[in-house]
Amino acid sequence: MNIKEVVRILDAEIVCGENLDFHVNTACGSDMMSDVLAFVKDQSLLLTGLVNPQVIRTADMMDMRCIVFVRGKTPTEEMTALAQKLDIMLLKTRYRMFTACGRLYHEGLGGGCDET
Repeated sequence: MNIKEVVRILDAEIVCGENLDFHVNTACGSDMMSDVLAFVKDQSLLLTGLVNPQVIRTADMMDMRCIVFVRGKTPTEEMTALAQKLDIMLLKTRYRMFTACGRLYHEGLGGGCDET
């Protein structure tokens, strides 16, 4: 699934980033960055309601190239600047995390190797 599809499915607003053709294979949703560091493998899209610079740094460490902020949360200017520097796309959606993850899953974006 490409980012253009993610934007459409989540009715998302692009906060920063321009590459809408970037392809994501899997996604995860979490507000706990320690869980992302401990359990996430090979996900390229992070959905979160946590708004602080640690989210950007965690995504960068895990090679995630796109973050979707749920519940209408807006990243700070500091976060946006850091994401631009690290070439991480930022989106925001009004949907709650459960709904956003469900919409993406329904459209074919999986969560990774633990699926059946």
